[in-house]
Amino acid sequence: MFPIRDHNPSGRTPYVTYFLMAANIGIFLSYFGIMEDARQINAFWLDWALIPARLDDGQGSYTLVSSMFLHGGWWHLAGNMLFLYIFGDNIEDEMGPLGYGLFYLAAGVAAGWTQYFSAPLSTVPTVGASGAIAGVMGAYLLLYPKAKVDILIIFIVFFRIFPIPAWIILAVWFAMQFAGGVGSDPDAGGVAYWAHAGGFVAGLILAIPVWLKRGGPGYWQRTEGHPPHPEAHYKLAASRIPKISRRRRGPWN
Repeated sequence: MFPIRDHNPSGRTPYVTYFLMAANIGIFLSYFGIMEDARQINAFWLDWALIPARLDDGQGSYTLVSSMFLHGGWWHLAGNMLFLYIFGDNIEDEMGPLGYGLFYLAAGVAAGWTQYFSAPLSTVPTVGASGAIAGVMGAYLLLYPKAKVDILIIFIVFFRIFPIPAWIILAVWFAMQFAGGVGSDPDAGGVAYWAHAGGFVAGLILAIPVWLKRGGPGYWQRTEGHPPHPEAHYKLAASRIPKISRRRRGPWN
């Protein structure tokens, strides 16, 4: 189950969101060739990934930013870019290009610090844009809790697209990150749950001034949690497969 689009069109071209996507993809491609070489990729992570133990020694503060533009594989990159594409344009629309860019970096740095405080002596490298993107999702939850988000559910050979309110998928996602953080060992590697949770909370808090500028609780009352503009409507394209008549045929046909 994962989101594929929302029904919340933005009023301007999200240039910063596109730039962030291009930067993440371009940087990943720049080192993709060394990922099969353990010595080279480990040296690369040592220089640019967020390693809590280095921060604890007062070193590598720049990795709070550099690490959010690195990814551990194609699926890691694709998942993050999908979420950024779905939710980023609307937050950029609300904050403006400069404000959104600063917000994104601030949420990512907050996510990095959260991961550090969860295990300050850990030597496990942390990479990924998911902490910053979690911040975008937190802001989206505050501003558009009832915006429709289409999710694709795949069950073996069955798949369906369902529109659900944004607050459901975002709240469930945050709950999964929090539960994952409580039940995991940060020193063992794997998903950086606390970075996700910290980025989400930071993004929600950083978006409060925008929410208050729009009227705070009054904004929610006016929009009932929906976007303040008409929502987009989608319909699946008609199948190109011709229909076959089911008329009963005799045994001689």
